[in-house]
Amino acid sequence: MHLTHLECPRCGRERPADEPRNLCDCGSPLLARYDLAAVAASVTPEQFGLRPADLWRYRELLPVVDPRFVTTLGEGWTPLLRAPAYGAEIGIPELIVKDEGLAPTGSFKARGAAVGVSRARELGVERIAMPTNGNAGAAWATYATRAGLGATIAMPLDAPTVCRRECVAARADLRLVDGLISDAGRWVAGLVAESGGRIFDAGTLREPYRLEGKKTMGYEIVEQLGWQVPDVIIYPTGGGVGLIGIHKALHELRELGWVEDRLPRLVAVQSTGCAPIVRAFAAGEPRATPWADAHTLAFGITVPSPLGDELILTALRDSGGTAVAVDDAAILADLRDFAAREGLLLCPEGAACLTAARQLRAGGWIRAGERVVVLNTGAGLKYPETVDVSTVPLV
Repeated sequence: MHLTHLECPRCGRERPADEPRNLCDCGSPLLARYDLAAVAASVTPEQFGLRPADLWRYRELLPVVDPRFVTTLGEGWTPLLRAPAYGAEIGIPELIVKDEGLAPTGSFKARGAAVGVSRARELGVERIAMPTNGNAGAAWATYATRAGLGATIAMPLDAPTVCRRECVAARADLRLVDGLISDAGRWVAGLVAESGGRIFDAGTLREPYRLEGKKTMGYEIVEQLGWQVPDVIIYPTGGGVGLIGIHKALHELRELGWVEDRLPRLVAVQSTGCAPIVRAFAAGEPRATPWADAHTLAFGITVPSPLGDELILTALRDSGGTAVAVDDAAILADLRDFAAREGLLLCPEGAACLTAARQLRAGGWIRAGERVVVLNTGAGLKYPETVDVSTVPLV
């Protein structure tokens, strides 16, 4: 395909992409780069519509060289669903939800796992290890098994139980940590160091290819809107790979000449109980400082110290976007209100984006008539406790 090299966005150093790699020597994540001129010469936007409805339709812009190594469960091409009733209520008639809950493992994490595992397999990795807040571990365990790779997954005790069950079903080596994802990350780092190279660290942004799977959300949004960009894209942000990936995709599309210069404003949504990016953005800081006593019911965005903080903040500022923190009570209220009006049960992280959209429209940051895409990053069915059924009458 058209992958040329890996590049460090912090120091600019380039690395070959022909062997497994983690971070740059300066500590920054590495980004995959492509020969976009060659891509533009080999494919046109119209051709994607003739291909299967999965993320591999964008194969020229993905890092797997040999298709024999592609590991897939049909991930990608999730729907854009208009939300006219709820949108009218909050003053955004052009409100659209991209529903990642329909991915094979019930969350957008399937995208990163599909591409990350496929590339790891191609590069000769035999076992991966990673910390997770739940859904990523479930996805990587599932795809690793399908690819014939081993997987060690470290997960906080408070993570959604269904994610634990998914890992066990896939026969991953699951370890539970009494703490946060940062504590699980320290345990994984020790395991990888002790393995002498036998275990590859596939943690968030610690390898370059999870991001490449996530960026396909950006491609899909644009293609599904008729190769037009929305005005605003709102994303629940923990580790931030999805937001960074969408930003990368939009810039690749612009360089290819497939979209015009105007790009969407990106919004990072966090919880008031864990908002390191919001705090850094408001202060004008280039890096985020760790958040103490992190907690929120939107467990997937409980990341007190994201490795990709620089890249997240760059994406927000480059796009003219913003960062918003919302509280758990508002998240639950909007989750239930949206389900009652639109018939779709969102995950808490997706509902947080609705809260942000409502607040940003009320404050005027989202203007009248703008087209707004919010990401529902997982299936609401994975979080049954968000809907109270204790008062349902027995007949």
